[in-house]
Amino acid sequence: MASALPNTFRRLVATKLTHNFREAVEIINCELKPPTAGQVLIKTKYAGVNASDINFTAGRYKHASKPPILLGFEGVGRVVQVGPGVGDGLKVGQPVAYLADGSFSEYQCLSAGSVFPVPSLRPEFVSLLVSGLTAELALEKVGQPSAGETVLVTGAAGGTGQFAVQLAKLRGCRVLGTCSGEAKARLLTALGCDRPIDYTKEKLDEVLKRECPRGVNVVYEGVGGKMFDTAVDALATHGRLIVIGFIQGYQTDQGMPRSQYLATLPARLLVKSASVRGFFLFNFFSELRPAFDKLVKLLEAGQLRAAVDMGRAAGGSGFQRLEAVPDAVQHLYSKSSLGKIVVDLDPDEAKL
Repeated sequence: MASALPNTFRRLVATKLTHNFREAVEIINCELKPPTAGQVLIKTKYAGVNASDINFTAGRYKHASKPPILLGFEGVGRVVQVGPGVGDGLKVGQPVAYLADGSFSEYQCLSAGSVFPVPSLRPEFVSLLVSGLTAELALEKVGQPSAGETVLVTGAAGGTGQFAVQLAKLRGCRVLGTCSGEAKARLLTALGCDRPIDYTKEKLDEVLKRECPRGVNVVYEGVGGKMFDTAVDALATHGRLIVIGFIQGYQTDQGMPRSQYLATLPARLLVKSASVRGFFLFNFFSELRPAFDKLVKLLEAGQLRAAVDMGRAAGGSGFQRLEAVPDAVQHLYSKSSLGKIVVDLDPDEAKL
């Protein structure tokens, strides 16, 4: 029998603009309202942490530039109430995944058409949302690697990098991945990366010149700064560099890392007939559901692995409840995380 719903719930919001996530946020109490026609009420179990969470607190997105700002934009939970007009596909108790602002919240009321049913309540399904979908669609729609080509993934042991490595391998590519530290290099080897490059021990530019003398066909780049510059130099003729972010600059007032190559970038690309293209997930809205379904099938079939970091490596209970979100964001920027960082917002909820 379903338990009674509370009258109020808690959510995390940014009450001031700053890239210092911990300083920006506050937990507030909100009235819990029933879903209206076509909506479902979801109790969030797991919420994903992303590098761009601090871009939200800094007000860098036009749709969320004035406090209070809803935070978090991906989650997995279960349907606890169904509004009028919702079809039979979504019933109370159904585990679902969703992409929507405000996932750092105990409850979410969303359009039934915007949620994705999933087989069970598992944190791995959170990792397939922003991180997995970015890798799948950026490679499919922008990078378009072919079998036999060489792909370089920067930040390869992170939330989205891990999927770029595996999806490129599934396309028959040779894959190199940058990381920092032996634990991340071991993870990349386990994920099938042909050449983990620990940049704390090796110089990336030297490795690429030595082991990829004809250049790299596709770069999946989310670091920025010197890493971006090195990747541009490493592009092969007709090479494609996908910019999915520039995490190195997010903690600065400018939000952008310094690059030595921007002024000369056209000339560097011209002589190679190469390209640099940006990728922003929500510009591919119509592709999200089929791509997510594909990733779920690959995960369930054992063809894709999702490394999840819930903060338990150092012992203890890990990242639990809304109070732990700032710690989880800090963990991401510590460079010590492995895979996708996920917060358990409802540790008392049994997995379904």
